[in-house]
Amino acid sequence: MYTAAAGMAAQQTRLDAVANDLANVNTTGYKHVRVAFRDLVYADAGYGGNQGVQLGAGAAARTVGRSLQQGTMQTTGQPLDLAISGPGFFQVRLADGRTAITRDGALGLDGQGNLRLHTGELLQPPVKLPTGTDPERVAIGPDGTVTIDKKSVGKIQLVDVPAPGALDGGPDNTFLPTTGSGAIRNAAATTTIQQGALESSNTDAAEAFTNMIESQRAFELASKALTTQDEILGIANQVKK
Repeated sequence: MYTAAAGMAAQQTRLDAVANDLANVNTTGYKHVRVAFRDLVYADAGYGGNQGVQLGAGAAARTVGRSLQQGTMQTTGQPLDLAISGPGFFQVRLADGRTAITRDGALGLDGQGNLRLHTGELLQPPVKLPTGTDPERVAIGPDGTVTIDKKSVGKIQLVDVPAPGALDGGPDNTFLPTTGSGAIRNAAATTTIQQGALESSNTDAAEAFTNMIESQRAFELASKALTTQDEILGIANQVKK
């Protein structure tokens, strides 16, 4: 019964991850979650003719990070839509003051001319344009240099971490560095920015639906095993009475 229950819990964790991926299939720069399974503790059966036989306690699911596979570039033609080509992130400041990173490059200007994410987070280090600037006059080079009418007004800094797969999910499609991911550092020189485009989610909807059906069937199988064992114990109790 405990083995079957462990299997149900593991499949529920996988279902939750797949459901989250499907919910973000159209989210700019989203990276899908990778889930793996591990064996729970084994013990010697230790009775009858089962000496030396190892009995397992089932399986458990664990998150092994996010896939950093590049999403498809979607051309928008909007001058403040930016896509990152290669490993790297935009650095932003959250409302609570924490520093986060993101692949979502849908930017906009606030009332003071600061470049912000469409969700409100301020780019770090800040890039400030003259108040009232027409976005159509803004050009952003592959290295992040921001110019207005060919005059440089700032630079968007791209950053990275040593182990991006270990990043924690943050609010508004951002990521937070962890001990496992390592500290934020400058991105490689080969990473570039493409203006007028956005990176789509790297979730494969067909694969996600397949994984969901697979997990549902495995959950049902474990549930049936639990029900069958319960019925067997019920019969045993009746015989004893």
